[in-house]
Amino acid sequence: AFMGYVLPWGQMSFWGATVITNLLSAVPYIGTNLVQWLWGGYSIDNPTLTRFFTLHFTLPFIIATFTILHLLFLHETGSNNP
Repeated sequence: AFMGYVLPWGQMSFWGATVITNLLSAVPYIGTNLVQWLWGGYSIDNPTLTRFFTLHFTLPFIIATFTILHLLFLHETGSNNP
């Protein structure tokens, strides 16, 4: 939902993206680099919108692929109790 929230690129979208992505800066050692990579620079701009659109488009396919793989492995081995 957050990816779609950023895509209209209005004032609320800008500040929502700023606040949520700045939460990643709390990750020790790599936080600031992670935020700069996600932003595509040192501030939220057009590369940020492109990255969020790409993630918004590809993430459902990635999730569906892992879900299908999970179901295939579950079907192959069966459900086990520990």
